[in-house]
Amino acid sequence: QVQLVESGGGLVQPGGSLRLACAASGIMFDMYTMRWYRQAPGKQREWVALITTASITKYVDSVKGRFTISKDNAKNMVYLQMNNLKPDDTAVYYCNANQYGGPGNYWGQGTQVTVSS
Repeated sequence: QVQLVESGGGLVQPGGSLRLACAASGIMFDMYTMRWYRQAPGKQREWVALITTASITKYVDSVKGRFTISKDNAKNMVYLQMNNLKPDDTAVYYCNANQYGGPGNYWGQGTQVTVSS
């Protein structure tokens, strides 16, 4: 079975940092584009960052320069390093795996990030 399990969320003050992790199993990990999304209360799901099978990265403008997505193919792990966090970053963060050249598309259960004084 396919599983994506996020971890690392929590409560942090503005300006602080968190590192999210996504552990993938049941897929050929290095053939998937990995993405992080987030959903704040009352708002639609928003794409945040991606990393391709060739390790090319891209970010939504609001997090560029503050967040870094990375992956470890040997460990089937994807990470999101979040620095200089702002209250507007508060959301449930979801990991997504999308198969390169195929139909596979999978989601994790989400992890809560709260940025507040």
